[in-house]
Amino acid sequence: MREGLSRLLGARARLRWIHLILGGALLMPYFLLAQVGVGMAAGGVNAFSSFPLMLAAYAAALPIAAATAVFGLVRPLSVTAVRAMCGVPGEGLAEGPARSWAARGRASAWWTLHLGVGAVISGMTLAVPPMAVLLISLPLVSEPRTIELGLGWFSTSADPYVAPLLGFGLLAALALCAAGAGALLARLAPVLLGPTAADRLAAAEERAADLAVRNRLARELHDAVGHALSAVTLQAVAARRVLDSDPAFVREALAAIEDTTRRTVGELDAVLGLLRDGDPARPDAAPAPTLAADLDGLLARTRAAGTPVTAHQDPGPAQDWEGLPAIASREAYRIVQEGLSNALRHGAGPVELRIRVRGREGTGHRELEITMTNPPAAPQDREPRTTGGRGLRGAAERAALLGGSVEAGPHEGRWRLRAVLPLAGGDR
Repeated sequence: MREGLSRLLGARARLRWIHLILGGALLMPYFLLAQVGVGMAAGGVNAFSSFPLMLAAYAAALPIAAATAVFGLVRPLSVTAVRAMCGVPGEGLAEGPARSWAARGRASAWWTLHLGVGAVISGMTLAVPPMAVLLISLPLVSEPRTIELGLGWFSTSADPYVAPLLGFGLLAALALCAAGAGALLARLAPVLLGPTAADRLAAAEERAADLAVRNRLARELHDAVGHALSAVTLQAVAARRVLDSDPAFVREALAAIEDTTRRTVGELDAVLGLLRDGDPARPDAAPAPTLAADLDGLLARTRAAGTPVTAHQDPGPAQDWEGLPAIASREAYRIVQEGLSNALRHGAGPVELRIRVRGREGTGHRELEITMTNPPAAPQDREPRTTGGRGLRGAAERAALLGGSVEAGPHEGRWRLRAVLPLAGGDR
């Protein structure tokens, strides 16, 4: 009993009832337009003066409403109202305007159904309660029973105590019709307002784009902050060991620490700025480091940490790193940075770095090749790994974005990192 009353008069049923009344209100402009046309077609009469003409105007208003519902914004408005008032789970409803004609047709069908059924329930809501109150009050007053309306329960000969039962029955029928219509619309909402295949594809593409941005920002944070912490730690350790015997090296190490932290704070601020919704690009944010502008500083800071680095750049145009595409220059810098970070943490002895641009035979394409080798440290001397190897995975992802590849592993008794980044054909 209580469950039945809740379905008829509970909070969800009341919200659905209000949703139906809103549908009836939205149909009124279409109904007024249609009644003018129906009145003119009937010989210039007032359509409100005849119940059949009002029904004709109602029937003519529905196609007009359906025609206006093909506009894309109708669906998000309907979805918002259904989600807020009909108790339909959000995952069963589409997001955004309808993109395809099939989706617009389904949204039009929903709009017409909502407004048509809502108009009927709205009319009943306006007419039934006053009539029910009148019927219920008949045993208490005498004047209403003397009015001849052509209805048996209003005549003077009718039993006045039957009328209250009819009044309560009308109220119960109204509640039942409103609850049934609301439940019907709630059941049909996912069918008519649910996502289409195109909507699901667009949502998947949007999620993939968001994930790609998050992964890119994660790589930037890992590479910038991870390398900086490794370099600063080793520079501080090296400076502490020779604090009394080599003041010049200590000063150089402290200067390298200062430069590393300042640059990293700038890069961190730039990346965090991208994470803030609506945060415009700051003119003072540090630009992304590139091979052309920042390689020498990266090598100097690595050497200041106590790790010798020998860099080989092929002679000729290959030395002109300013001519590299901007994206290739940025990704190449990060790959070199990750290789040097691994050498600092897990290597022993000098690092040999070779960077060159080579052309593929028989084609106009060029490739940027980065090769870095260093002797691995003994197992007992290696820094304990505290991450899951995200740096090398990030380097591989960076190369894959450009259509290149990264190989890392033992090679002829040394540890080797080799990356190949394709460049635009003949255009560096």
